[in-house]
Amino acid sequence: MSSDSIKTLQQKLFRGTEDSNGIQQTDSRDPGLTIQIPKAELAPLAPKPPPKTSKAVSGDLKIQENGSTKSYRQRLSESLGVDYHGVEKYRLLQDENRERHWKRWGPYLSDRQWATVREDYSDNGDAWSHFPHEHSRSRAYRWGEDGIGGISDSHQRLCFSLAVWNEQDSILKERLFGVTGHQGNHGEDVKELYYYLDSTPTHSYMKFLYKYPQRRYPYEELVNENLHRDRNVEEYEILDTDVFDDDRYWDVFMEYAKDEDDPDNLYIRITSYNRGPDPATLHIIPQLWFRNAWSWPAQKPPMPSLSAAATDDDISYIKVKHPEMGGNLLCCLPSPPPMGPDGKFVGDEDAVIKPDLLFTENNTNFRRLYGGMNQSVCVKDAFHDHIIPSHRPQRGRSDSKGLDGSSTPRPAVSTPTCEAPPLEFPFVNPEKRGTKSAAHYVFRDVPGRGGCAVVRLKLTPLSPNEDRSLEDEGAFDDVIEERREEANEFYSSLLFGPISDDLKQVMRQALGGMLWTKQFYYFVQKEWIEGDPAQPPPPPGRQHIRNKHWRHMHIEDILSMPDKWEYPFFAAWDTAFHCIPLAVVDPVFAKKQLDILTREWYMKPDGQIPAYEWNFSDVNPPVHAWATFRVFKIERKLTGREDIPFLERVFQKLLLNFTWWVNRKDSGGNNVFEGGFLGLDNIGVFNRSEPLPTGGNLRQADGTAWMAFYCLNMRVRVSLAFAMYSLFVRLNIALELAKHNAVYEDIASKFFEHFIFIADAMTYKSGDNESSLWNEEDGMYYDAIEFGPGNSVQLPVRSLVSLIPLYATLVLEPAVINRFPGFKKRMEWFIDNRPEISGRNMANMRAGGRGERRLLALAGKERLVRILEKMLDEDEFFSEYGIRSLSKLHKEKPWGMQVNGDWHEVGYWPGESHSGMFGGNSNWRGPIWLAVNFLLIESLQRFYQYYGDELQVECPTGSGEYMNLVEVAEEIQHRIIHIFGRDIEGKRATNGGNVKLDHDPHFRDYVSFHEFFHGDTGRGLGASHQTGWTGLVAYHILQSGVHCRLPKTPRTPRSLVNHYFDETIDTQSEYGGDNQSLYSAMSALELHTLGDISPDAL
Repeated sequence: MSSDSIKTLQQKLFRGTEDSNGIQQTDSRDPGLTIQIPKAELAPLAPKPPPKTSKAVSGDLKIQENGSTKSYRQRLSESLGVDYHGVEKYRLLQDENRERHWKRWGPYLSDRQWATVREDYSDNGDAWSHFPHEHSRSRAYRWGEDGIGGISDSHQRLCFSLAVWNEQDSILKERLFGVTGHQGNHGEDVKELYYYLDSTPTHSYMKFLYKYPQRRYPYEELVNENLHRDRNVEEYEILDTDVFDDDRYWDVFMEYAKDEDDPDNLYIRITSYNRGPDPATLHIIPQLWFRNAWSWPAQKPPMPSLSAAATDDDISYIKVKHPEMGGNLLCCLPSPPPMGPDGKFVGDEDAVIKPDLLFTENNTNFRRLYGGMNQSVCVKDAFHDHIIPSHRPQRGRSDSKGLDGSSTPRPAVSTPTCEAPPLEFPFVNPEKRGTKSAAHYVFRDVPGRGGCAVVRLKLTPLSPNEDRSLEDEGAFDDVIEERREEANEFYSSLLFGPISDDLKQVMRQALGGMLWTKQFYYFVQKEWIEGDPAQPPPPPGRQHIRNKHWRHMHIEDILSMPDKWEYPFFAAWDTAFHCIPLAVVDPVFAKKQLDILTREWYMKPDGQIPAYEWNFSDVNPPVHAWATFRVFKIERKLTGREDIPFLERVFQKLLLNFTWWVNRKDSGGNNVFEGGFLGLDNIGVFNRSEPLPTGGNLRQADGTAWMAFYCLNMRVRVSLAFAMYSLFVRLNIALELAKHNAVYEDIASKFFEHFIFIADAMTYKSGDNESSLWNEEDGMYYDAIEFGPGNSVQLPVRSLVSLIPLYATLVLEPAVINRFPGFKKRMEWFIDNRPEISGRNMANMRAGGRGERRLLALAGKERLVRILEKMLDEDEFFSEYGIRSLSKLHKEKPWGMQVNGDWHEVGYWPGESHSGMFGGNSNWRGPIWLAVNFLLIESLQRFYQYYGDELQVECPTGSGEYMNLVEVAEEIQHRIIHIFGRDIEGKRATNGGNVKLDHDPHFRDYVSFHEFFHGDTGRGLGASHQTGWTGLVAYHILQSGVHCRLPKTPRTPRSLVNHYFDETIDTQSEYGGDNQSLYSAMSALELHTLGDISPDAL
């Protein structure tokens, strides 16, 4: 290809402006999301496109439709006119209306299926030991599949993912490795470097990056070093080893793109860069296989098959046949030779690298694992044996040792030993057919410092002889780049105002990561408990280990995961937070996640929502109703659509859930909720999921407040704060539904009364005396232990338990109260006739606030100010990076008590946990968690709706600077954003000072989204790919990123967000006519943005 044509194609692919129709082309300021093709050092050029074979057509040719060379965006824009809102939004509408199944294919493979509860058939419930990583390459999975950067159809019948080999490792790299819960000094942890870079909601475009060492992967070193470290030492990570020294690694980018109008046509491009100093060899082995659904039933179902074929032009492809799917082909295009950073091919540029198609069966290798008889000649790990001679079994024995030298467990029922095959035995099927396949490409002597190799594949139902993109790599690449431009268009449409390029990248990677962490989750409890007819029966005692009461459960859905490696299972309260940012990009998917957890094949008949697979019966905070209402309002705000059927359907099921809470967690019937663990793991002095070693009952300030929040949000949350929070939500939803059905007005009144009684329970009877969870001397809420009549003691630990009562906050507009006279009458009757209940532990509901609003809240003005004094103190809760989960006061003043000769203590641990409680892999004794910070921020915004500028608090405490509460909320948002954004020196707090992550040009633009963050430094901790609730940072950036200063720069004293509530803006409220909100947005132009934090929006 000539240099002029290369430059032309480079300009088209990587440099963008507005086209003649005003549609924004690719933004060149996108270093973190653009594959950077290497440049020659002496003669810098624009980034080069991926190398192509010499037969590729050069120039600006596009795949033409009806003779047009216009892009799909241009043609669609001309067709729709003023109704054009972007290609991706058009696809979302098509998918919702079932005109096109755009979400049939997506990133639905798990990052880890081994060592999950679903694959555990042991007699002791030790999932980590029963199915270790050493088994995963040889043993068929029962309930799902995993891979690196993989995709599958929405029922996970057909799967695709990446495998690579560096000619050093003893196994192929085909799945992500990490230490188990037993091996890690802080529990399980993935030990790989990979990034979810981009995805559209329909997965019409996706990008993934895996960093693969060229040296031998240090499996044993990572396991052994972590095993020998105690909990007071940081974890040993892969960057602590020497495998990335001298940049001897590969950057392997995977991109997926769907045809412009056909969701079943998938273009796949794998581009690998040698970052090291010397030429190196890389095997790229993309794999296509069927999930094993045939080894479990007594009668084997009709078998799917994969087989090899070729086109007239000698393009190899894999034919897919499945009884429940249409015919598909995976076309494996010949690749050009490697290209150096100077743009020159290695060797003959007319040469091509053709893949060797390999086939085997996705069946367990019983012989290797247990010395047993295999069900088929070729088995799951055949490609390891075929490609890596050292992996092949020795004659006469099974290979029962793992990479770390540990013995692997054997099956409950042994099978006869078969003789080892001779060394010349074909590990792969010479007839080139099976249920698992691979295309083996070998790129030798790829130049260092930016040399690259590229593989192109296409999964399609179309005949390969009629597909021009298979003959023209330029046309193939054009499709991928056009989808990327459409992704740019989609994400640009979310932005309001001038947000920095760095924060745009953080937002995009956060949302892209959330979309990548969808997973096909399959679990049928009855089959799991009883075992499969074609397999040995599980141990008899296994059915009593966990989840035995969930016999109704039958799950086969695409679900949002917290982290597809560390937490490859849904968690109910995580899901609630996932859905807030997901609602911004795909409200239909967000609503389905919330709806499905309340369906009868998830929710128990008594109303309990399943928690997570290790213990479905555990108790998470009741945030489901809150998330449901927030998603409803976000969709209404951004699209103008009110999905009342969704709201009503989920509300009806949540009535059952609320009844379960009341019946099961308020055991004394006195509106004080014990709750239990409530997702806050080790936050308390004692394990809150177990009986107290002291005896007595734990009166939890957070649990009861959660239930109050639950009531208020069922405007139709478990210590006390959780309970109150829950009630707020239900009251909220009931009032919303009452606009459409008067029956819900009575239900709203019921939740209002329940809220009043729960609020009163913050002062509880203890014998003839009354005791309170409020400590007047400290100005904080605390848990308390009630030993018996007249004998109780507070636990003066300043933690999130003390702050969660602020969640139970709701502002009622006069228009709402006046619209529902029955609700108004009942509320006023309670205020007038039960003052001893309505006034003792609540804000004054008699006094009208700004615009005669009414405030329902646990904390009145005086208590609110006293709590905020500690919360905004940088020596207590207020970190540079958000609100800590435990006051820093406990660093010097830990609190504890002696019980039965044992000392139980809570101290300030800003980093990883020093305790083994709940596996030791999370810590609520000091670090910053985005989910609970998010609820605090929204609570402050609601308080502002009532108090306005009248209430000013010192922020930070002792600074002499006063802010109203919405300014405080935004300051917390900005500090959270500072975890991820670059500071003035180019550092990101989440990287923990790692120079390579902060400054290396091949690392610095990529962001990790950890589970929680160091309370003092902001360093990322826990699960490293938890774009689940940590993806909430995208929401913060969209809401307040316009005003966010650089981290570690002085804050300019100013009124940050007065324009949110400019009273000269007379925006009509949702009630119409003369009933108007005081404010609804920054301006009339922002009415449909996340900048609106008015009562109508929150």
